Amino acid sequence: MPLRVERPLRVVLAEDSVLLRDGLVGLLERCGHEVVAAVGDAEALITAVEEHTPDVVVTDVRMPPGFQDEGLHAAVRLRGERPTLPVLVLSQYVQRRYAAELLDSGDGTGVGYLLKDRVGQVEEFVEALGEVADGGTVVDPEVVRQLLRRRRDPLERLTPREREVLALIAEGRSNGAIARELVVSEAAVGKHISGILTKLDLPPADETHRRVLAVLAYLRA
Repeated sequence: MPLRVERPLRVVLAEDSVLLRDGLVGLLERCGHEVVAAVGDAEALITAVEEHTPDVVVTDVRMPPGFQDEGLHAAVRLRGERPTLPVLVLSQYVQRRYAAELLDSGDGTGVGYLLKDRVGQVEEFVEALGEVADGGTVVDPEVVRQLLRRRRDPLERLTPREREVLALIAEGRSNGAIARELVVSEAAVGKHISGILTKLDLPPADETHRRVLAVLAYLRA
């Protein structure tokens, strides 16, 4: 049975592999979304967004002509021009710099970075797309795990438990989901989050925005 969604989205898709692009178009349409444009390079992506004003963009990182980071740069450029444009980037590999640059773009909301393997887990992929379209931040768990093994200079003030909580926040988990994962109360999670936000010296803002800033600090570490 096709997976349906509550809110159909108008999607611009950019992927240079014809096979994967066609597969994504089919998947998104089966889920009730409308792919208003499916293109194979970064310039065509920019043109399609200007023409169609989609609800969300899904793009690969490496695209013609150089197969380096053209898709990522196009996404950052688009978010510079349209700070609230939701963008979900798909990557073959964990690229720490790409993830940080993307999450720094726009107004810090409505952005996601997933590995392409995640597309095969249809429900997770569709859920991530919807969350990004609704202004959420989604980071692939494998990206989080690999970043966790890198240097943590800005996070030295955090306790091991606070780093666990921050890693789960970076995966897009809610307080309730974090509490279930760590087998603690939501009140305890709230205290850990408060401690994280204080220790990272984040500027005053609403909690949702401060959580995004905490994730950015985590990814830059």
